[in-house]
Amino acid sequence: MSAELTEEPARPDRLLTLPGVYAPQHDTRLLIAALDREEIGSGTDVLDLGTGSGALALHVARLGARVTAVDIARRAVLTARLNALLHRRRVTVQRSDLLAALPGRSYDLVICNPPYVPSPVGRLPGRGPARAWDAGCDGRAVLDRVCGAAPAALRPGGLLLMVHSGLCDSDVTLRRLSDAGLHARVSDRARVPLGPVLRSRLRWLRESGLVDRSETTEELVVIRAERP
Repeated sequence: MSAELTEEPARPDRLLTLPGVYAPQHDTRLLIAALDREEIGSGTDVLDLGTGSGALALHVARLGARVTAVDIARRAVLTARLNALLHRRRVTVQRSDLLAALPGRSYDLVICNPPYVPSPVGRLPGRGPARAWDAGCDGRAVLDRVCGAAPAALRPGGLLLMVHSGLCDSDVTLRRLSDAGLHARVSDRARVPLGPVLRSRLRWLRESGLVDRSETTEELVVIRAERP
């Protein structure tokens, strides 16, 4: 499914985003649209990896799911907890580097909007707002870790839904998840205007061959991967 997302994405009413925490954007909206096509209800156990503001966790909580949300950033954990309280939704929010704080746990659905923006600086930032988007020179530093860890957190028949930029090579994501035993495909695609972060490093992206000289938009993809 392909779409053009040219308008600013709507944010849930009264959703807080503390300084340095990733606010809902086009990728959030695209993943929410994919979630709305799935069967999610009161019996669904959901894990939101890298929850940020908690926007995705709150959305599936509204559908009745039992939700655990994790983030490595303390400020994001606080933000997600505040938003859950503000919206009166039962969401368990923990600080965790992906699944590190959840050994042996499994879920019906894992959702993830990870950092995926290619950066001229190879190392990942340890703090600050860039931690929410910078993901190494190819944008895959966190993506590859999710591809390696998420399959073990899925129950039989469980589903992973993850969004990332087409700059990160969706074929690599599909191959890694398929190698882990999941049935993976791209379920959604959308073109969006280049955001401020990509525009600020456009020269480097062009010199690296990641963006064409005439390119003014970015492709987003939703990866849908199901455990047999």
